Amino acid sequence: MRFRRRQGLRLEGLIEAGLALAAFLAVAVTLGIAGTLLWEALPFFREIGVAPLFGTEWAPLFAAPRYGLLPLLSGTLVITAIALLVSVPVGTILAIYLSEYAPSRAREILKPALELLSAVPTVVYGYFALLFVTPLLRRFLPDLGAFNMLSAGLVMGLMIVPYVSSLAEDAMRSVPMALREASYAMGATRLETSVRVVVPAAFSGLVSAYVLAVSRAVGETMVVAIAAGMQPNLSLDPRDPAQTVTSYIVQVTLGDLPHGSIGYQTIFVAGLSLFFVTLAFNIGGHFLRRRYREAY
Repeated sequence: MRFRRRQGLRLEGLIEAGLALAAFLAVAVTLGIAGTLLWEALPFFREIGVAPLFGTEWAPLFAAPRYGLLPLLSGTLVITAIALLVSVPVGTILAIYLSEYAPSRAREILKPALELLSAVPTVVYGYFALLFVTPLLRRFLPDLGAFNMLSAGLVMGLMIVPYVSSLAEDAMRSVPMALREASYAMGATRLETSVRVVVPAAFSGLVSAYVLAVSRAVGETMVVAIAAGMQPNLSLDPRDPAQTVTSYIVQVTLGDLPHGSIGYQTIFVAGLSLFFVTLAFNIGGHFLRRRYREAY
C-alpha cells in the first residue's frame, strides 16, 4: 500500500514537473522571439535611430530611403478592423445559435464544417479576394482598384470566423445550466436568456476568442499580399491599396538583399513593431478577461 502511494506521488511529481517545463518553454520561446527581433534590429537603431520610424513615408529600399512605419501600421490596422467587423458579429451569432438553438445533430455537423474553413490555405483566400470579391465589389464601387484593403479585410474576416465561433461557442456552453433555468423561471425568452444571461456570463471566454481573432488578422500574410497590393500608403480609406507589416516582410525575404544590410534589418524592425502591437492587444484582452470574469 505504501509502495503504491509512493509510486503515485512520484508520478504526480513527474506530471507537475512536465507541466512546469511546458509552461517555461512557452515563455522561453516568446522571450527568444522578442530577443532575436531586438538583437537583429539593434544595428538599425544604432545607425538610423528611432525617430524616423514615426514618419509617414516607407521606402527603405530606395536610393533616398524613408523609414516611416506609419503606412505599414495603418494598412495593418485598417484591414484588421474590417476583418473584425465581419468576424466578430458573424462568429458571435453563429456561436449563440450553436450553443443555444441548434439541435445536437445539427451542431455535430455545422461546427466541424465551420472549422474546415480554417484548414483552407490562405493563398486560396487571397486569390478568392482578388478574383471574385474585388470584381463583385467593383459593381457597387466602380472606382475601386484591383488591389484594395476592403476586399482583403472582408475575406480575412470570413477566414477567421471559425476561430471566433468555435471558441465563443465553447465559452457559452460552459455557462452553467442553472443560470439559464433561473432566467426561464423569471419569464425570459430564449433570446433574452442568450443575450442577457449567457453572453455576459461567458464574456471572458468571448474576449479570448476576439483577441485570438485580432492576433490572427494582424499576423496574416498571403491574403493581404495578394489582394491588398504592396503599396505602402498612409490611408484610412479601405478602397485604397496598402501594404501591411507582414506583406513587407515577405517582399524583402524573397529578394536578394544581403544579410546585415540596413534594408534587410528593416524586416526585424517591422517584425518588432508587429510584436508590440500584438502584445498590446493581448494585454488589453487579459485585463478585460480579469475584469469581467465571473466565478461560478
